Amino acid sequence: VQLQASGGGLVQTGGSLRLSCTASGRTSSGTSVAWFRQAPGKEREFVAAIFRFSNTYYADSVKGRFTISRNNAKTTFYLEMNNLKPEDTAIYYCAASESLILSSIYGSDNYKYWGQGTLVTVSS
Repeated sequence: VQLQASGGGLVQTGGSLRLSCTASGRTSSGTSVAWFRQAPGKEREFVAAIFRFSNTYYADSVKGRFTISRNNAKTTFYLEMNNLKPEDTAIYYCAASESLILSSIYGSDNYKYWGQGTLVTVSS
């Protein structure tokens, strides 16, 4: 599976962006997908995930502002980001992996496939 992330850009505080991640190759109902982000000088952190193309999970810092979703064909998943804040500035990465258990969706080391990252900059 290869992942291609897109949709990043420069936005003002309070603005919105939608990131997309397109998967080439076969994904199954057992695949979990996620978004992580890494700000300058910080470690990569969990943002949101869809566990086995079913339930969604969010970091507390984005809950209520970000929405992760996917298309019915399971070929593309999205991160809708609203009410963006300067602290959301980071490179955003999409990730996917099969057969994860629920507790492991929060750890970047558990994902097998990664997109190349897309930069989101929120100006104050």
